[in-house]
Amino acid sequence: MASATSTQWARLLKNQGTWVGSFTQVSPTGEILQDTPSEVALSPLNGGNTMRQEIRKRPPGQPPSETVLEYSSLGRGVLFCETGAFSQGSIQRSPVSEFGAELGLIHGSERLRVAQVFPRQPTLGSLTLIREHLAGTEPTPRPTLTVGQLIGTWVGEATTVFPDWQPQRSMTTQLEIQREGDRPVTQTLTFGNSTAIQFQGQLVGSTLTFEQGSQPVTVLLLPGGASATFPTEIQSGQPLFLEAGWLITPTLRQRLIRTYNAQGTWESLTLVTEQKV
Repeated sequence: MASATSTQWARLLKNQGTWVGSFTQVSPTGEILQDTPSEVALSPLNGGNTMRQEIRKRPPGQPPSETVLEYSSLGRGVLFCETGAFSQGSIQRSPVSEFGAELGLIHGSERLRVAQVFPRQPTLGSLTLIREHLAGTEPTPRPTLTVGQLIGTWVGEATTVFPDWQPQRSMTTQLEIQREGDRPVTQTLTFGNSTAIQFQGQLVGSTLTFEQGSQPVTVLLLPGGASATFPTEIQSGQPLFLEAGWLITPTLRQRLIRTYNAQGTWESLTLVTEQKV
């Protein structure tokens, strides 16, 4: 048990430093509502056994705010992947309480985080996109994600970590995204040796909706090469997932997927790193 805990803490330490960026409030239909400059400093103390987290925000036209946290253990709702990518959020979905999660991806001196919140309702209430870079580095400019950038075949590896500390698992992935003209977007997904699963989605503005399956999903195409995927309307008694995607370069993409079972219990966190072939 100690080794799993220390491994998780070592992965948290991959996020140390001062991250400069902004918190962008996005409506559930993809409109940008507000952008708040931010600085998040993660500083190891006590020989690396304690983490101090300082969050400073400068909302436009309002006084700045600062939050300071110190912790030496991780909560039950958080898990880290080998890269330092992480997710924290609800460990159980209940219709009578707020439900949601933050999904954070890390690449070099940049991070991309997406927070999705369902406030006691089956539809998304709020979405926050957080784009950050380490102080003293230059962020890579990335346009708002488009379906056109995703068309093609993506081959990669998915590594899954579990909140009950069972060993992580890896498998190959293939994602093929096709679209002709104004026709629906076709997405064909293969994990390992399993049978390919195909979905068709309708694109309206920056929103892609997939109606098939037990839990129809919405994909929002966001600034900075980001995407957020979530249930269009949570159907109780069906498994569900929350996902953040990041097109880091035109041929490199990462996705982080937080999966819940049919009972609404958090089951796993999967990091997919894929290259366009």
